[in-house]
Parts: sequence; structure tokens; C-alpha cells
Amino acid sequence: MDLHAMVTEIRELLDKHNGIWLAHNYQRAEIQDAADLTGDSLGLSLEASKTDAELILFCGVHFMAESAAILSPQKTVLLPNHAAGCPMADMIDAAQLIAKKKELDDSYTVVTYVNSTAAVKAESDICCTSANAPRVAEFVETDNIFFVPDQNLAQFVAAHTQKHVEWWDGYCHVHHHVRAEHVRAAKAKYPDAVVLVHPECRPEVTALADIVVSTSGMLEWIKTTDATRALIGTEIGMLHPLARANPNVELIPVEPTVQICGTMKLTTMEDVHSAMLAIDAHRITVPEDIRARAQRSLDRMLAIPRA
Repeated sequence: MDLHAMVTEIRELLDKHNGIWLAHNYQRAEIQDAADLTGDSLGLSLEASKTDAELILFCGVHFMAESAAILSPQKTVLLPNHAAGCPMADMIDAAQLIAKKKELDDSYTVVTYVNSTAAVKAESDICCTSANAPRVAEFVETDNIFFVPDQNLAQFVAAHTQKHVEWWDGYCHVHHHVRAEHVRAAKAKYPDAVVLVHPECRPEVTALADIVVSTSGMLEWIKTTDATRALIGTEIGMLHPLARANPNVELIPVEPTVQICGTMKLTTMEDVHSAMLAIDAHRITVPEDIRARAQRSLDRMLAIPRA
């Protein structure tokens, strides 16, 4: 079956099951183009929760589908490729976080990045995204924060708050492997380029950037910029939605050899098609006791007034 025929049949099956198709910004281009909504992980789950869709087809990684299941417990959530996980999310489990909390006193708030498992969210005090992490840190009542699981985002938060921040020793391999020397070399080659990097990058990388923002922040920036060239420091799939948002900007990855998430690229259109043909085999569920506690941590974040 060719790509067009496959997409057509997926659409027919989605209509049959009253489904909505979500694709993360790091997914393959053809999947982003075919989806109903593209964006970041939590934003997609929130948007899907507001629709009357009864089925959510989530092209992303495992924790993202879990987030959709947390926020939409009455809906069926499908992950087309169950091997698509997140190495950073897997760097801490609930048992490890429980043990760590026993070492901390009551002066600490556990702030957990949404790029984490449902079970870890359930053991957390509040969640954050890469876009709102500094604001969440300022909002919590304690002066001490323990940040899970990304050390680099934690250090970005620490640089933007007066509070004391400690962190778990996890990282996103894509952003962690972008080095300062990569940025310097790219800037030397393209001196007129604006440098945008994700806050999951190392502190020495974010220090060299012109703009440090989440993927949603990158999309907001590119819609209004007068720049003609930009060096992008995040997963390479992000160049596709950025190019769609503003084709007049030349987009160049800082170091393309390291900016690829293999698990994000696992999902193919064949996987999506198979998921819609065998719904039960691709369903993602979260046990209710975990789901309810994880939602509590998400709801606390969502209750923070926007700036």
C-alpha cells in the first residue's frame, strides 16, 4: 500500500472510531503532515482532552501517550509503536524517586518535568514543562526544589530563580550531546544566524545561544522574526514545523549528527496503520491509582496563573 492510500485508510478508521491524530514535533515529516494536530507533548494531550474525540492516536513516545491517558481517562489512547520510549524518562523510576524523597526534608518540593513516566509524576509534588519550568519554581511555596529527571533543564531553572535547586542526574541524550564547540563552529560558519537552543541543552550551550526556548517557543519566535537564518539546537525533526511556519528562514541544525532521537523516529506510517487496525494491541492505559496522583501533579501546574 502506498503512502497516500495508507493515510486515506487511517483517516477512514479514525472517522469510524471518532478519533484524533496527534504527532509530536520530532516525528517523521510525513506523519506530522498527516496528523490533525502537531506540537509538544503536553500541549497535544491538553488539546485532545478538550475535543469530543473518543480515541487519541498519539505519534510520539510512551510517556506522551501516558499523559494523554492521564488527562483523558475516558478516551482510548493508542501508541503506534510500543518500542518508542524516552531514554531520559527511563533514567528514573518511581522506586528511585520514593527513595530520594526519604533523603529530603519537608523544605523541598519535587518538581518533575513532564518528560517522565506516569508513575514518577504520581510521586511528585508538581509537574512542569520546558516552557514554564522557571515559573513553576517561583510559584511553589518552598525555597528548596528537587528537580526530576533532567539535570540540564534543572540548571536552566536554577539560573532563573533565587531558590535552591538540586536535581536528578538524568538528561536527554539529543540535547546533552550538543556541545559548546558545536555551537562555536556553527556560529563561525554562519555568523549572521540567530542561535536557538532548547533548555534541555547543557548550560555551556545555552550560554552561547541568542534564544533559549521550548519547541513551542521556537514556533512562536519564527512566526514573527525578521531573521533570514537560524541555527537550531533541538531534535532535528523540529526543523519541519519551523519551516512550515516560516519558509523564508534558512534553518540549520547546530550539529546534525547528534540531533536525532532514534525512538522518536521509530514510528512509521505502517505502524500508525497497524495501530488503527488492531486497537487493543496498541492501547496505552495507566492504573487509576497512579493516574489520579499523576493528574494531581499536572493539575497543580495547570492552576498556576500565566504571566
